[in-house]
Amino acid sequence: MNPAIDTILTAETPEGIAISIRPAGFAVRATAFLIDAAIRFVFLMICATVLGAGGGFGSGARFRGGLFLICLFVLNWLYPVIFELTAAAATPGKRIMGLVVLMVNGLPITPAGCLIRNLLRFVDALPLGYAFGIVCILLRNDSRRIGDLAGGTVVAYRDDVQPAGSLAAADPIPPPTVLSTRQQIAIMAFGFRVGRLTPQRAEEIAELASGALQDTPARLSLTARLVGVARWLHGDRAVHTGAVHTGAAHTGSAAP
Repeated sequence: MNPAIDTILTAETPEGIAISIRPAGFAVRATAFLIDAAIRFVFLMICATVLGAGGGFGSGARFRGGLFLICLFVLNWLYPVIFELTAAAATPGKRIMGLVVLMVNGLPITPAGCLIRNLLRFVDALPLGYAFGIVCILLRNDSRRIGDLAGGTVVAYRDDVQPAGSLAAADPIPPPTVLSTRQQIAIMAFGFRVGRLTPQRAEEIAELASGALQDTPARLSLTARLVGVARWLHGDRAVHTGAVHTGAAHTGSAAP
């Protein structure tokens, strides 16, 4: 079996609302970082030009040098904090790339979470070039760096933060065997999540339950049969189209 290829996170708010979150991967986060770095560099050059225009030596030069260090501190450390605590919850680079910073439970980022994730940038930057942060992002399905793990945050695609969805469409099929409570919960979870999986990944997961689908209609794909059982468990006894939709594509039916 191939390793997991879907990276959808499902979080439940205190109100009991399920929210689906698609974490941003390394490539898009790196692009956003470079955009922010370019913006900060421009502002830093403007500050250096303005402060250097006075010329001179002695106390005046030291004063301007102190102001430059303050500007450097603000741009390096307060820049992300200020922007992430706004309503957009993202720096300009993240906004351009369509990203947002959230708490991992799907709620808006808190001041504490924002401060922790940004203060730990120095750990992610070790030993050189954000090596720890990059390795952490690449090794995790949710693409969270060390600062995100400590702050309980996640960087996600803004347009993909939405209610987790409804049960996929399929003809209801009665379970061929007695299912335990745990099995019923797993099948229902699949039925609600299948719309966010590729057809290949959905079929791969449904194959894990093939033993419980032996007496179901063989003309249907495993995905369609498993979703049909999920609809039956959900209390649906009506006949639908017989197709299981997974985003823009659908599984279709297997040959008889």
